[in-house]
Amino acid sequence: MKNRRSRKHRGQFNTTTAVNIWCSAMNPDIVRERQNATFDVEKLTNILDGGPEKTKRRREIETLVLHDPDFKEEDPNFLSRSERYDQAVRKSAQMILKLREYGIADPDEIYCYKRYVVKEKTDDDLKNTAFINFFYCSSCDNQQAKIWLPLADSTQVIGTYAQTELGHGTHLRGLETTATYDPATQEFVLNSPTVSSIKWWPGGLGKTSNHAIVLAQLHTLGNCHGLHAFIVPIRDMSTHEPLPGIVVGDIGPKFGFSEVDNGFLKLENVRLPRENMLMKYAKVEPDGTYVKPPSEKLTYGTMVFIRSMIVGQSAQALSKSCTIAIRYSAVRHQSELRPGEPEPQILDYQTQQYKLFPLLATAYAFIFVGQYMRKTYHRITGDINQGDFSELPELHALSAGLKAFTTWAANSGIEVCRMSCGGHGYSRSSALPDIYVNFTPACTYEGENTVMMLQTARYVITQKRTTANVTPNIHQTDDVCACSLVQIAAKSIQQELQHRKNQEDAWNNSAIDLVRASDAHCHYVVVKLFTDKLGEIGDTAIHSVLSTLALLYALHGITQNSGDFLQAGLLSVPQMMLISARIKELLSQLRPNAVALVDAFDIRDKKLNSVLGRYDGNVYEHLFEWARRSPLNSTEVHESFHKYLKPLRAKL
Repeated sequence: MKNRRSRKHRGQFNTTTAVNIWCSAMNPDIVRERQNATFDVEKLTNILDGGPEKTKRRREIETLVLHDPDFKEEDPNFLSRSERYDQAVRKSAQMILKLREYGIADPDEIYCYKRYVVKEKTDDDLKNTAFINFFYCSSCDNQQAKIWLPLADSTQVIGTYAQTELGHGTHLRGLETTATYDPATQEFVLNSPTVSSIKWWPGGLGKTSNHAIVLAQLHTLGNCHGLHAFIVPIRDMSTHEPLPGIVVGDIGPKFGFSEVDNGFLKLENVRLPRENMLMKYAKVEPDGTYVKPPSEKLTYGTMVFIRSMIVGQSAQALSKSCTIAIRYSAVRHQSELRPGEPEPQILDYQTQQYKLFPLLATAYAFIFVGQYMRKTYHRITGDINQGDFSELPELHALSAGLKAFTTWAANSGIEVCRMSCGGHGYSRSSALPDIYVNFTPACTYEGENTVMMLQTARYVITQKRTTANVTPNIHQTDDVCACSLVQIAAKSIQQELQHRKNQEDAWNNSAIDLVRASDAHCHYVVVKLFTDKLGEIGDTAIHSVLSTLALLYALHGITQNSGDFLQAGLLSVPQMMLISARIKELLSQLRPNAVALVDAFDIRDKKLNSVLGRYDGNVYEHLFEWARRSPLNSTEVHESFHKYLKPLRAKL
């Protein structure tokens, strides 16, 4: 069925009369692409959102934000870091007021609203989300009444989550910040005993937050009981000045996150009431007696939540990048396929399809994985609240591996999208450079990716059982390959132990094999979840195009890791050649639907903020207008000419 859904031109920039005349109609190339689609885009959007009602509500929320003059902003590309921070704080403050005004209280709707206020999900937003989530998950009812109600009702508390230290990141047991209980005063005394123990990186800590959830080593009655969480006031609620014993500030410019005040925190004999320890599970009684939690893994609850969120953000970042690159590839004409004929759309080149279509398939796969992770997290959280902790280790292992797997894939994919746009992809008007620099840190924060893969491997190496005598289909072949790599890693560990190595050295000397096994396991999980999703789709046309994407994702993954499949004896060289030929067929099948598939992401122009990815395809006119808005063009002759260049000419 042809896609005949009409859309109004969305997200126009403030342009001159000349540009408005140029752009009075849609680009004919982009119109033709949409006419050639074989499925109903709106129905696919509904599937991605979880149903027509959710699509409708999401668009209502988007409209509230995008049409609100209070959220009008200067193009951040032309602002200083201080100006970007100021603009971000203004919008965040407005957002709190608007959420209250509109009565938006559902967590999913709040998350949706925030996504449109803040064009890029940032570390600042993650830390505030972590603060709220950790508080809810780790505090008892009395603490929620004391701390949470002011946060929710009067926004007196602006929080961040302070875990990482200057010298310690993913290895939580190595954190040095101490919290020593004083039974005489029923207070905890918090200290940063070394330079390396200074809290470092929390978003919003530098200038914005007045409270932090601080992870510290708990000492009571002469014993250390490991990491526990404490709510620490860091700034005066009225003056916003740092409190006694608090040394806090911004850590300076970073790779991306220009508007975020990532900060440092040094604690010098900071005293807290006993009630400021989050005590839903672990407790310290007034006399200093320690009551241990029912499960050691509960410490990881918030990290699991954040990592699950990051999987979804990988999908968002890659979806935006694919939208920009594919739409631009549909309107960009370049070189010749046949002498004497007009320059073709670069999307017609097989090499361009090979760059972009597997990434498009990956974006869809990650959307479905993100949906699964959210459902799984909420289900297991419900079990935990009922006292069932049995699935927490598996969730921890899965979230760690998928966080690493998806962020690595999205990170490299964004850059491929940028390069596929040629020279114009280098311009920040394309939005791709900013998507890249804002997303790349996700490969490191909330768990460095290689360490995350090793954590997943530790679980998989003890849990996974090899499937024997399998008739290979797509995801079964991936499963058998993952099992084979697990066997290789396990054999490596065993050989190391036989050489009189201890367990730790054997593990380290097998780490390369373990990461490969973990990566293969994650690829299998993604393929399986994508395949499972197909079983839920009844629309024949949509099922067909998504099946093509799922097959492309699986086969492309096999070719990217062909050595593993050949080593495992699962595929031969002739079979690998057949897979390569099949991939070319799939690229050809997807070509008519490429633009429609990115349209289904339903990312408005104002959210996309990309001249190259405009819905109407009128790229060049707006690219020229964007350039003319550069502050360097505010005058015909820049003052530097009179200050430096003109005197230089006189001296020469």
